[in-house]
Amino acid sequence: MTSFDSSPQLSIWRALLALTVVFVMLATTGWTAVRQNRGDASPLEATLAAWERGHIDGRALPDPGAPADRLARFFASLTAYQRDRLAARYPLAVGNMNGAPVALRYRANRIALKQARAIERRRMHDDRLSPIGKQDAERRMKRFGVMMRPDRQVLAFDPMGSGRMAEVLGDLDRASRVSVIVPGVDTDVLTFERTQRKYAAPVGMARSLYRAERRTDPRTRTAVIAWADYTTPVGLGVDAATSMRADDGAVRLDALVRALPGRTGVALYCHSYGSVVCGVAARRLPARVTDIAVAGSPGMRADNVSGLGTRARVWAARDSDDWIQDVPHMEVGGLGHGADPVSGGFGARVVSADRAQGHTGYFEPGTDSLSNFARIGVGAYDAVRCADGDAGCHDGISGTTAA
Repeated sequence: MTSFDSSPQLSIWRALLALTVVFVMLATTGWTAVRQNRGDASPLEATLAAWERGHIDGRALPDPGAPADRLARFFASLTAYQRDRLAARYPLAVGNMNGAPVALRYRANRIALKQARAIERRRMHDDRLSPIGKQDAERRMKRFGVMMRPDRQVLAFDPMGSGRMAEVLGDLDRASRVSVIVPGVDTDVLTFERTQRKYAAPVGMARSLYRAERRTDPRTRTAVIAWADYTTPVGLGVDAATSMRADDGAVRLDALVRALPGRTGVALYCHSYGSVVCGVAARRLPARVTDIAVAGSPGMRADNVSGLGTRARVWAARDSDDWIQDVPHMEVGGLGHGADPVSGGFGARVVSADRAQGHTGYFEPGTDSLSNFARIGVGAYDAVRCADGDAGCHDGISGTTAA
């Protein structure tokens, strides 16, 4: 009897299984996801168009899509009063403009959030909306109200559709190391922060990591960004099975990293579909990205670390009861995301995720995964605990600071 483990038959079986899973997802949620992601032009796009026609004291405004360093020079040439006028006149444009001073972006986004909150308040009483629509407007109104508080540092905000958002913890201008959380499916302005299961949402992840980094090395000035500034897939449908959303997210992630102030090292923490975004972005990311850590990854659109085309250290974690391990780690005709990052053949530095539970438990306090991520974030590489007690995740790393 021929063994079913022979390579050709095993490959065919896996391909059929992967296609079956994908078609089931398409039949149930995929087409709904596509419809939900269609929409009109973004308010952000309208504001950027107004910016392109605008002036400040007779001086034409620069192309908002110009390189971040060119935009930084423009803002540096303005007086504080002029910068504040631009933030008040074009809040969505300035609040999302790579190259604008981060403190100015925070102020601009607070204005944009206030305006968006007023719109949602009016929608709550719009009789043309269904009860569910009014409830959604109320939830968004409350979310925007929370995010516009003086202690919140919103680095990016777009209210269009399900919305996009990014928030900074810590002093981004003075940080000596920066960590960026890249989340996965079903992340929007309403799920950006949660009261229940708070460590499954970007804000909870970022707060947990920020606290853990401070405990690990109080002397290191760190900043953490909860980055949900890309349109994530809705459910486990066609978007989640392809790199369509990741392709756009990778461009946006690269732009974010290149616009960060200073030359500090950056570590990316990519959860679930977020690891697809990081995998697609890896080849283009600047050298300041020293570490890419993935958790609960369905794949990074590569067969191995070499295929990512990055010089950054690549780390991977998965707990024992994460359902993602049952997803076929392969790519067939654009469906699926490739090899399993925790597999031996992939070549990532596999770290312990002991005490983490399920697919969203990696940033829970008390877990090995969070402790390891914090050590990576502050450059304490020799303290990272490898999976299964194997010291292989330390190979080629010397000292406790980034190379």
